[in-house]
Amino acid sequence: MTAGRSVTVDGVLRRSVRRSPARVAVRYGERSWTYAELDDAVSRAARALRDIGLAPGDRVGAYGHNSDAYLIAFLACARAGLVHVPVNQNLTGDDLSYILDQSGSTLVLTDPDLAANLPDGVRTLALRDADDSLLTRLAATEPYDGEEPQTEDLVQLLYTSGTTALPKGAMMTHRALAHEYLSAIAALDLQAGDRPVHALPLYHSAQMHVFLVPYLAVGATNTILDAPDGDRILDLIEAGDADSLFAPPTVWIGLANRPDFDDRDLGGLGKAYYGASIMPVPVLERLRERLPKLAFHNCFGQSEIGPLSMVLGPYEHKGRMESCGRTVMFVEARVVDEHGEDVPDGTPGEIVYKSPQLCEGYWNKPEETAEAFRDGWFHSGDLAVRDEEGYFTVVDRVKDVINSGGVLIASRQVEDALYTHDRVAEAAVIGLPDEKWIEAVTAVVVPRGEVTEAELIAHARENLPHFKAPKKVLFVDELPRNASGKILKRELRDRFAEA
Repeated sequence: MTAGRSVTVDGVLRRSVRRSPARVAVRYGERSWTYAELDDAVSRAARALRDIGLAPGDRVGAYGHNSDAYLIAFLACARAGLVHVPVNQNLTGDDLSYILDQSGSTLVLTDPDLAANLPDGVRTLALRDADDSLLTRLAATEPYDGEEPQTEDLVQLLYTSGTTALPKGAMMTHRALAHEYLSAIAALDLQAGDRPVHALPLYHSAQMHVFLVPYLAVGATNTILDAPDGDRILDLIEAGDADSLFAPPTVWIGLANRPDFDDRDLGGLGKAYYGASIMPVPVLERLRERLPKLAFHNCFGQSEIGPLSMVLGPYEHKGRMESCGRTVMFVEARVVDEHGEDVPDGTPGEIVYKSPQLCEGYWNKPEETAEAFRDGWFHSGDLAVRDEEGYFTVVDRVKDVINSGGVLIASRQVEDALYTHDRVAEAAVIGLPDEKWIEAVTAVVVPRGEVTEAELIAHARENLPHFKAPKKVLFVDELPRNASGKILKRELRDRFAEA
């Protein structure tokens, strides 16, 4: 590509620095960084990583908690031509080793309290809170002046959540992420004057690539939290330090269920974003009733597309609360049958995509890449219907659809029916092996107070055709989830296979 025309993650920050050098870019704890200071820190961190022997294309694992140092490390990898590999900080043992081995990471940037979880022999560098951490090296390091990355270079391996199989490393280029940032800015109305708070783990593509980096691109002031702490989030809103929040449904459910939720002054919250997993419609209705002026956006997508592919805007919810919206700027989508042929509007089928936001395939997994990228389209694994106005409604993951007596049942519809019962805190519906039904519709419920299996089955039958109602209800204290809030139905099916 001609010099000066590369589209890169690095360029996103550089342009914001030129526009607003003195504006505060990031706050974390007691530290804050202006755009000029952040850019300088990224440049020095890039130099520090290259000085320890890393070369362009080397994979660098990132196994740390949310912090300013985590963000600086990602941007530094991008500037130095390295491939950033974000790793769920909750992983240990074989799950952790698998991603580090599969990616071929030559260095792992970590936090001291997590270092003991890493496999023996792994080369590490502390992100912060250590005498020789990446953050403390900045003062003694010169700014980076090496070669710049190019548009088609890999910048990150985004590992899929692994809800149905082993995680796969989606190979993201600078070009793909830069296009996704533009899509996010346009579809989500991200503005320089917004005061977003970022509480979801930064290793997750939604928080980093749909919100934090796009908000840096427009020049906003960003607050990073260690975790989605409800008290801290509400305090920031009440103090006027946060007016924009992205959270998965689990966090919104937790906020809505707080005893003080109705008493807190949340009028300063102007933009609310949800995604990463399906929001139960009854929960969304309660939130909208409590905060009628709040602009809710439903964000939908998956790691392989950066991850944003569709958005349902605040003025599009009426009459289509279950919808995930229409495609964003750089995404084209179809709904197809098992032969790859378009299905009529209103008919369930698999969503397939074309987009410059898409990954290049899966790292060192040629068979999985060939299976996902067929006939020039990426096959998402999401089952959905499209209406005549171009709005998509996700019915289920293809692998989560339940075959009960030869009839296909979407688990989400059953879950929404259960959520209308006031004694259901959370619910996940799965199919379990059954001699008569092939798969028996089974609800796994976290109760709120006393409720019986018979009550919930009767309630579901009042709201659904009887054949869709659960055949049994299992009660648990909590549902297994990954860090992005997605329910791990694979684990539930394994746990209760003999139930």
